[in-house]
Amino acid sequence: MVVKIPKWPFDKFNNADRFLGTKMMATGEVMAIGSNFEAAFLKAIRSLELGKYTLEHKGMTKLSLEDLKKRVMSPDDERIFALAEMIRRNYREEMISQITGIDSFFVRKIKNIVDREEELKSLTIDEVSRDMLYKLKSMGFSDKGIGDFLKVSPDEVYKLRRKWDIHPVYNMVDTCAGEFEALTPYFYSTYNTFDEVEVSNKEKVVVIGSGPIRIGQGIEFDYASVHAVKALKKMGIETIIINNNPETVSTDFDISDKLYFEPLTEEEVLNIIDKEKPHGVILQFGGQTAIKLAKFLKEKNIKILGTDSDQIDAAEDREKFEALLEKLNIERPKGTAVWNIESGLKEGESLGYPVLIRPSYVLGGQGMEITYNEKELKYYLKNAFEKDKKNPVLIDKYLMGREIEVDAICDGEEILIPGVMEHLERAGVHSGDSITMYPAQNVSEKIREEVLDYTKKLAIEIGIKGMINIQFIEFKGKLYVIEVNPRASRTVPYISKVSGVPIVELATRVMMGEKLKDIGYGTNIYKEPDIVSVKVPVFSTQKLPRVEVSLGPEMKSTGEVLGVGRTLNEALYKGFLAAGMELKKKTSLILATIDDHQKDEFISIAKELKELGYSFVSTKGTAESLRSAGIEVREVNKIKDGEPNILDTIKNMEVDLVVNTPTKGNNSHRDGFVIRRTAIEKNIEVITTMDTLRALVETAKVYKDKESTEGLEIYPL
Repeated sequence: MVVKIPKWPFDKFNNADRFLGTKMMATGEVMAIGSNFEAAFLKAIRSLELGKYTLEHKGMTKLSLEDLKKRVMSPDDERIFALAEMIRRNYREEMISQITGIDSFFVRKIKNIVDREEELKSLTIDEVSRDMLYKLKSMGFSDKGIGDFLKVSPDEVYKLRRKWDIHPVYNMVDTCAGEFEALTPYFYSTYNTFDEVEVSNKEKVVVIGSGPIRIGQGIEFDYASVHAVKALKKMGIETIIINNNPETVSTDFDISDKLYFEPLTEEEVLNIIDKEKPHGVILQFGGQTAIKLAKFLKEKNIKILGTDSDQIDAAEDREKFEALLEKLNIERPKGTAVWNIESGLKEGESLGYPVLIRPSYVLGGQGMEITYNEKELKYYLKNAFEKDKKNPVLIDKYLMGREIEVDAICDGEEILIPGVMEHLERAGVHSGDSITMYPAQNVSEKIREEVLDYTKKLAIEIGIKGMINIQFIEFKGKLYVIEVNPRASRTVPYISKVSGVPIVELATRVMMGEKLKDIGYGTNIYKEPDIVSVKVPVFSTQKLPRVEVSLGPEMKSTGEVLGVGRTLNEALYKGFLAAGMELKKKTSLILATIDDHQKDEFISIAKELKELGYSFVSTKGTAESLRSAGIEVREVNKIKDGEPNILDTIKNMEVDLVVNTPTKGNNSHRDGFVIRRTAIEKNIEVITTMDTLRALVETAKVYKDKESTEGLEIYPL
């Protein structure tokens, strides 16, 4: 029995309209296999990495029956938990089926799970019989799910299983429907038949995949997993992949020697390792999903190849990381953690604005903002502490500098940097959303030397074996470190393709004990090519109603394209074309509403746009700035000043490009938000950073008289 569940990006976009209809909103999916519906369904829920191990959802327990009815009648990503809660309250099955349109077969199956959950709630662990535990495991219940209802740790349930000899067995997926003997080494766990896995006595390595594709953790980690397996095979090592994403190459049955299609939870991963007894496990190529397993595997005395959990901790724990930078005498932007509004405002004052603020426990830049004055900081802090009183807010000095990024390989003694990348947008735009240039275009030899020096010191001090990704800021001629990731990053495929260095293969060989100096690609910074490559992000915000479009510290892009040229302009032009972001030749009208902090910068770009033949329409403030610089502009009303207003010019498709820089404390009621959303929904390009606009103008100046691809060359990489 196979169940596929989509992965939606609503954890990133809290304010998005979660209604599921005819417009696809998922960024990825998971697949689970079991010997019955309940088992496959519960496995799929665990695979989504929502922190859900049962069908009980705390948010749903607080709702009235009327509210639950409304929730199930309007499909969204949490509907299944509302449905389970209705069953829990003994709502009639046939009525649920009627109001939701969900077949009564599935309602009964979900009821089977809910009934077992309710039964568990009334028991203690001593009252659970062997027979009952076996049945629960056969239905796909996890040790953690069972433990939560019995109020004991998953480890207690694990020990009970061991005592009673209740272990999963693994069945092969029969891809030939019983017609022929299937020889696909492709397995799923079950509790009720004989085991079909043959464990060899060869040296073997387990590679942990990255689960469903989501914003911030995409196909790049699948790329890394597959290349790691290829490298291990070349070394004659047996390869085992654990992953649950049906869209990926790593879950093709002919990539690894064995594939386990399982949730990437502690229990499921441990069961496979117990069975296969590998030489070691590789976590570096599965993104944050795999890295999160490091501590657990170390506690279970399982060998992690490459960087282990203490080293990961040194890079991810803020206090340990700061102590490390202090010891190495490496600068980072000044900052601190605050617990209330008063101390936050004091800190803002002493650091000096602008400051970067964020909650203290985030991934992918979730909840980060840059604030430019006390009023904006107060607005953010008030909201942050209302949402979460238990955790501090981190405040850092925001340096409006040039962001530089490297992926490096370290063998414990030497490092190899395949390329130094530079971000086109100034710091403050999430690295996954910025246009990235390689080789770096504006980085001096002195700064390059410092990048090499800092990378080497950090990698060796942390104890990296394999991959490390570091992000720097250059501000007023000084280099600062802003982030260190002790794993493969989203730029690995990009740099591998354009530098000619097989990064993942080298990192894998290093993890297995080889030294960089013996591999043949040298050490330090690799020789850079004579072509320029740019990575341009692509966004799907059109698909997600009520989602902010502007770029900031929180990642929003769902993919990217590559542009390659002899010059930066040629590479950018190809990248913009591929991402669907060109300045239309025959146009005309640009709608501009610019934040006060950036008006001067915009004026200098507007003069060039005027020379290219563009004209402007703006609201009062921006219009006055343009006029005072001698640029003609048509003035329109703000939204609240009556019609016809700025929104009408967008709705009537009068403009071809919207340039709008967001004001802070932005929310869905602000004018800027409404302007950007309306433009995106009308398929009008929206630009929210001056750096991107400047790059578009530079390329437009070079290519203004050409048809879109006329005169563009193709280069072998």
